[in-house]
Amino acid sequence: MKSQTKLMTAAQLLSKLVSFPVLGGESNTTIIHWIKDYIESFGIETVLVPNVENTKASLHCRIGPAVDGGVILSGHTDVVPVIGQNWDTNPFELSDKGDGKLYGRGSCDMKGYLACCLAILPEMVKTDLKTPIYFAFSYDEEIGCLAAPELITHLQNHYSEKPKFAIIGEPSLMQPIIGHKGICLYDTYVNGSAGHSSGILKEVSAVHESARLILWLEDKMKALVASGSIDTRFTPPHTSLHTGVVQGGIAANVIADKATFSWDARIIPKDNLHEIFEAFETHCRQREEELKSIYPDFKIKTVEQHAPVPPLDTKENQEIVQLLKKINPNTNLGTVPYAAEAGQFAAAGIESIICGPGSIDQAHRANEFIEQTELDACVELLENLISISS
Repeated sequence: MKSQTKLMTAAQLLSKLVSFPVLGGESNTTIIHWIKDYIESFGIETVLVPNVENTKASLHCRIGPAVDGGVILSGHTDVVPVIGQNWDTNPFELSDKGDGKLYGRGSCDMKGYLACCLAILPEMVKTDLKTPIYFAFSYDEEIGCLAAPELITHLQNHYSEKPKFAIIGEPSLMQPIIGHKGICLYDTYVNGSAGHSSGILKEVSAVHESARLILWLEDKMKALVASGSIDTRFTPPHTSLHTGVVQGGIAANVIADKATFSWDARIIPKDNLHEIFEAFETHCRQREEELKSIYPDFKIKTVEQHAPVPPLDTKENQEIVQLLKKINPNTNLGTVPYAAEAGQFAAAGIESIICGPGSIDQAHRANEFIEQTELDACVELLENLISISS
């Protein structure tokens, strides 16, 4: 067993975590093994959950007794790229300009939260906890919350007891967030027939058909709004269906035989992503039947870029909300339009809430920062959690 003698503040730990330039989709073994060694230096056993290639890993551990009702503190180790952004400082070196802000990629989203968890670990270890506290740190959150489902399943199967709550530390200015939208990203491929543009009605243009499908998605979104499918807790207060990339064709006078468009669905909790996708698929099959008389090999195929991330819809009367009210001075409940791993924890039967230091307005941009006061507030929340867990 290793022995940790040097205690580190949240800011010092954040400086170390920021120095690992681990982007979503890349190997995170450097940062996760450093975290593993740090935790184990306090005598806590950690468990790695690697990917198939063994190039990435999530981590979980338990501090305290093996009894039901514990709290999971969850965050991700990956960050978004900095290429093309105009940074004033080295993004992978934490910078303190003396203005109360700490600058660096991931300082806000969300290594600040990880740093607070690690900073409070020594106090957790020396406290006689009556209910356990868990760490659950994932990879590839920034490219679709890819690792969380396996991490959650592994954590639930590994321990004999059942954790009850999860606090996901996405930046929320320490506001408890009880709802977020679900998301899924899709690529739709359209196979039409090539020909001279003068014979457009004799062929099936993949570009034209893509345009019609894109408009169908927009009309579907508007129809959901018109039907009253609104949740005013969110901005915008409805499910959004958006196409962000369109590719196809080789020249203005050549009918395109192939086209692709990428789109996403961001779902409010009351809407059903599966039903929306199935309606789109039904429409695509109808278009295929209608146009096969012109071109028998006309085909539309849609694939998911990653598995859907479910929305979070924690109710105000759930116990996790009452827990946050006991340990967090900020009791103003809110929702966010982005997707996060909180919905995945909730879908696994673990009452979940988002609450973390920093502002989402600073995430993913140049000169990302977190205020020292936010780190202090998060450490205080975790100290309060330790108090009520002992």
